[in-house]
Amino acid sequence: MGSEETEAEHVDVLIVGGGPVGLITAYQLALTLPPPHRIKIIEKHPKSAQDQYGRAITLYPRSSEMLDQLGLAEALAQECFACRTTVSYDKDGNEVPGRGWYFMESMKDTKWDFALVLRQKYQEEIFRQALRREGVVLDAPVALVGMEIHDDVPSNGYKISATIEDGVTGAQNIVKCKYLIGADGGRSFVRRAMNISFDGTSSEDKWVRIDGVVETNMPKPRSYCAIESPTHGNVLWAALDHGGTRIGFAFTADRQKAYPEFNEEAAVKEAIASVKPFSLSFKQVDWWTIYVVGQRVARNFLVQDCVFLAGDACHTHSSGAAQGMNTGIHDAVNLGWKLSLVLRGLAIPGLLRTYEIERLPNVQKLINYDKDISRLMTMQLPHGWTGDPNADPNEILGRVMSEAATFSSGLGIYYDPDSILNTPGSHSSTANSNSVRAGQRAPDVELQKPGTFEITRLQRETPNIAKFYIAIFAGDLTQTMTSFAALSKAVDDSKVLGRSDGSSNPISWITIAANTGPSTYELLGGLPRGKVFYDAECTAHARYGVDASRGAIFVLRPDGWVATATTINGHDTVGELERYFERFLLVE
Repeated sequence: MGSEETEAEHVDVLIVGGGPVGLITAYQLALTLPPPHRIKIIEKHPKSAQDQYGRAITLYPRSSEMLDQLGLAEALAQECFACRTTVSYDKDGNEVPGRGWYFMESMKDTKWDFALVLRQKYQEEIFRQALRREGVVLDAPVALVGMEIHDDVPSNGYKISATIEDGVTGAQNIVKCKYLIGADGGRSFVRRAMNISFDGTSSEDKWVRIDGVVETNMPKPRSYCAIESPTHGNVLWAALDHGGTRIGFAFTADRQKAYPEFNEEAAVKEAIASVKPFSLSFKQVDWWTIYVVGQRVARNFLVQDCVFLAGDACHTHSSGAAQGMNTGIHDAVNLGWKLSLVLRGLAIPGLLRTYEIERLPNVQKLINYDKDISRLMTMQLPHGWTGDPNADPNEILGRVMSEAATFSSGLGIYYDPDSILNTPGSHSSTANSNSVRAGQRAPDVELQKPGTFEITRLQRETPNIAKFYIAIFAGDLTQTMTSFAALSKAVDDSKVLGRSDGSSNPISWITIAANTGPSTYELLGGLPRGKVFYDAECTAHARYGVDASRGAIFVLRPDGWVATATTINGHDTVGELERYFERFLLVE
């Protein structure tokens, strides 16, 4: 044992899997964990800019917002195809309004009001570069080949012994870690090693995806398009980055009979047939695949309080609604800040259990949608369908995708109220029906900077650096100054809330006033706590449902969801906020 202890590499977190989910998780931890914390990320396949083009392509608005708060989205936007146009064609090539991907044109209330289309290989390179800037390099090809959990080691110790193997030399080494994250895909070694059930089914349906540079007479080829083919189901046509196009279609049992071997030539031939009556030719083929459609969810996303699953390792589904990578990003962002706070000794280890509590219900919602969408895309009515047995699956698909629109865009994803993180506060009793609630996304409203009156956005001023933001919507200070001043004094006296805003403080403040002034000092009657912004037109107050004559306080989680909301009432407000944070933060 002594020699193993000497030779073993010790890290705080070992991340298994170098795809987007693993890279984003690693990046968040590298960004927010100060020395001497260490993280390590491994990937069993060689990774380079020459990786195949395929796999995921689409980021929806909420994913883009979360990546923006991590400082990653601008680089993606530089390379992406920003898709704001959709179209659906029937079997005769006529446009059919309001069907297929039409919901994409209604993704509003966000700066990122488009589908960010960028193939996974380009996304991964951007994430790897960002990770390298934080001093962490992806180790590849390196595989996890064994793991053991030591129950006698306390929760803040190196509970896990992981055996890793170099894919080139075959050499094996031991890595000791406090936490291990399995972001290693649908065939996850971590999930299997921990004997976590992967519940669900695979269907008989097979789908084909093919990427390349094409020529066509389709009227709107640079769009997200659905073609209602009688032979290939609801065909996906997606304009890609770098001038490419992806075509996806159902490969029915009848059509499979014509191919003893399905190869690239066959994929091209079937793609051409799938888009009829339009013509299609390939100038080059970048990538193609054929796969079985199914839906599975891991029984647990967290086991023994130290091993996590994220992304495809804990949920797989069809690509019908283009949700795979988006859901994985939601996993990564949800987990990253919680793990950072616990490792830094700023939050109780029990906070980590909220990862599964929050993510599992949302994954189950996706699975339920995906079961219907994937069947409808193969021209089959959903299981348990009680409507017209002769209904047009394309019409029903349009309804289902419209119903799922806010979930698909991510802007409507919420976390249920609970007794830890998402707690309705005193503001809920006085809030109007338009008020943003605990567990909902915090809208990205426009604000003005003091002095310059430069326009900025709330999400830009609340980056995800594993901090909570207490946003004081101060209202019209000519009416709220008395309560605002009482609040400021009470905060100064609070050991929980009154600490200086250093890197070790998990709480930051911002004040949003429905007034402007030559200086924030004069406007607020003293030195402000944190940054101050103006909302002279009260558009931000209105979006959050705040009465400008009373004001309100919203606590924003590091990942951009609302944690709780209170009234502005001096010591009562401070007491309410202290009780909220004392549930999970470790206060000195």
